[in-house]
Amino acid sequence: MKSSFLQCFLFMVFVGVQLIVPACGPSVTEKQLNPVEKMYNQNRWRNRPFDTNWKFYRGDIAGAELSEFDDYNWRNLDLPHDWSIEDLPASADTFPDLDPPRVGPFTPASEGGLSTGFVLGGTGWYRKTFAQEADDLDKIVYIRFDGVYMNADCWINGNHLGNHPYGYTSFYYNITPYLNLPGEMNTIAVQVKNIGENSRWYSGSGIYRHVWLDVVNRIHITQWGVHVQTTRLQDQSADLALSVSIRNTTGKETPVTIQTRVISPREPIDKTYETTATLPAGGIQTVRQSITVNKPRLWSVSDPNIYLADVSILAEGIPVDQYVSSFGIRTLEFSPESGFRLNGEKILLMGGNIHHDNGPLGAATIDRAEYRRVELMKSFGYNAIRTSHNPPSPQFLDACDLNGMLVMDEAFDMWQEPKNPQDYHLYFDEWWQRDLESMILRDRHHPSVILWSIGNEIRERADSSGLAIAGKMIEVIKGIDRSRPVTQAICRFWDHPGRPWEDTYSTFELLDVAGYNYQWQKYDPDHELHPGWIMAGTESVVQEAYDNWDQVKVHEYVIGDFLWTAMDYLGEASIGHAVLNNVTEDFLLDWPWFNAYCGDIDLCGFKKPQSYYRDVVWGISQLEMNVHRPVPEGLEERVSFWGWPEEWPNWNWKGYEGIPLQISIYSSLDSVQLFLNDKDMGAKKISPSDKYIARYSVPYESGILKAFAWAGGKVMDSVILKSTGPPASIRLIPDHDEISADLNDLCFVTVEVLDKAGLRVTDAIIPIQLTIQGEGKLAGVGNGNPKDIKSFQTPAVNTFRGRCLVILKPSKHPGTIQLTANSNGLKSEKIEIKTR
Repeated sequence: MKSSFLQCFLFMVFVGVQLIVPACGPSVTEKQLNPVEKMYNQNRWRNRPFDTNWKFYRGDIAGAELSEFDDYNWRNLDLPHDWSIEDLPASADTFPDLDPPRVGPFTPASEGGLSTGFVLGGTGWYRKTFAQEADDLDKIVYIRFDGVYMNADCWINGNHLGNHPYGYTSFYYNITPYLNLPGEMNTIAVQVKNIGENSRWYSGSGIYRHVWLDVVNRIHITQWGVHVQTTRLQDQSADLALSVSIRNTTGKETPVTIQTRVISPREPIDKTYETTATLPAGGIQTVRQSITVNKPRLWSVSDPNIYLADVSILAEGIPVDQYVSSFGIRTLEFSPESGFRLNGEKILLMGGNIHHDNGPLGAATIDRAEYRRVELMKSFGYNAIRTSHNPPSPQFLDACDLNGMLVMDEAFDMWQEPKNPQDYHLYFDEWWQRDLESMILRDRHHPSVILWSIGNEIRERADSSGLAIAGKMIEVIKGIDRSRPVTQAICRFWDHPGRPWEDTYSTFELLDVAGYNYQWQKYDPDHELHPGWIMAGTESVVQEAYDNWDQVKVHEYVIGDFLWTAMDYLGEASIGHAVLNNVTEDFLLDWPWFNAYCGDIDLCGFKKPQSYYRDVVWGISQLEMNVHRPVPEGLEERVSFWGWPEEWPNWNWKGYEGIPLQISIYSSLDSVQLFLNDKDMGAKKISPSDKYIARYSVPYESGILKAFAWAGGKVMDSVILKSTGPPASIRLIPDHDEISADLNDLCFVTVEVLDKAGLRVTDAIIPIQLTIQGEGKLAGVGNGNPKDIKSFQTPAVNTFRGRCLVILKPSKHPGTIQLTANSNGLKSEKIEIKTR
């Protein structure tokens, strides 16, 4: 078996989520315990997964927060859970009969409409019962949510813990005062309200990220309370500054000892650093240590080494808490003279924007799906991600740490001024600081995070109110973490036509890095006026990929470019469309579009046509080729600003024999030459004015289309497209042959339609029927077609461009999962996936 997510995930269980491990030491059960010793003896796992065995009700219902409420008929499920991606109940009478009718999770009656991909939000309830363990009686218990969309009200045993409006930040409550005695049942109830127009993209609904019980002693390290920063890096050593935030709830002043070990993934480090402090009664104190690591293994894009800080707190000589946080040893430098440097090495940010959904899985944060997205980005040449436009899941950042992916971590899409009537602007004034602090405290231990972004295309960005807000946000961030620069993504004044671009300058003056959305033309003139600014393309379109990347290559002060978007996402449907001019065109089209379709990678993780051009622009490839779909006579194609022409690597055009087709060849070399069935179609020089594109018009005939790229009089590269025969068989390609029997693992299986020669039939649209048996079930299906509106959760899927995707979820029991794929007239295929 090749290296799998499971292996990485098991490592991250130890290093990536700031996990508290069991304290080690001699048994003290044989002697009389003092209170400190008793706390130590009872300390086991601090972060306890709390995802399983919840009850769920889709809708609102009175009294569900009460312990005595009868939820017997509610649905049983495990978290993370997104109800918006699920099929609508056949018996649902919330909406009248529609034309077209409801399909899977989609309905034209969706409040969010195209913006959220025609899915439904509404209200949902979650409940879970559990008993406190006897050993936890003298401890403090927190319940922590990684993310709930949105407006989550939480109760325990009928006691209201609070409301958390924002759907993307982590939050927690102290439930200790409301717990029943050990052996008695406790009931957690959560009401989630995703109501009205509150998002510009697919948000999902429900407790869509993980939930934890954090069980601690009365002297303990606070949530996200360990931070390690590299302060100096030399050839043979690294100096680190470690801070530990400790809470004392014992009611008396207590002296403590803080012991820290730095653990390397590759060699033992035996040195322990020790500091003493006196904790005030009922207070929090931050203790700092200076640490030196000899011969450090640095975290970098190509070699992402992870270290652990193992921090123990001792009171009266007895360990009372132990907290293990991952970190990376690395330095960040940003300047207009030398750009961005990681560990002294210049890095150009080859970036992509990503929304938080996982395609057919919706917003549910299944760990393997989060990891796969980062893995795909890395494999397609990206080295940076902007988390547009909200904090991602902790597991996503864990994956970035392990894969050497750089991250711009973004907080908000709006401040006081709305973009939708019911969006976060309603809560901003009361909540922005708490949400921002949650993001910075939670994410600062991730070496992958190199930039904080405080907002995206904020409407009041250049007004006095927006400038004041930005200043306060920057002050809050710098008070927690001064090791990373702060940016904000600024666009032209779409909502105030005629307002001059120069009005943004006061905003840029506040920022460490100036973020430009679709404004590469402004780099040169702005630099002449403000030579001290560091700039980044926070959003750009692939149609302007050459121009944007050229700016990055020639200007030190432009540190990188982030494409909109790296991956397709649900909602903002059709923003990346290409249609004929007989279709009524607008910024967004209409049903049945549900997918933005502006991504470099599609919803299933497959490479899209525009990514071949981006590969050449970024220097990942020297030569690529696409063929445009025939355009009927008298019509022309219209491509949206975020779109790409309707072309792909395909030479199957039966019925168009003799009709000229447009061939696009992308190359960064001197010239290209095209052959069709060994007939020379001519050579063409390529210059910078061509932006790496050469186009041919070639009458179609089946066979072999072959392009060569030349430099210095030599052939340097070639690419071939072949016509295929008709569909003959199905091939199943799992991403792993063996996965964990764990609800956080998945197997992604690519389904391909092949001809008799074993070639993928690149234009095949074939219905596939699936049968799944054994220790697993269907988690989702998809095909990347932005208009194939259907259920993601039924065992039937159409191929798109000759392939589709099946996602399998293991049960909790080891064994095998059998997947069989059938289609009329084709040879079927069956595979087995082991789970252990």
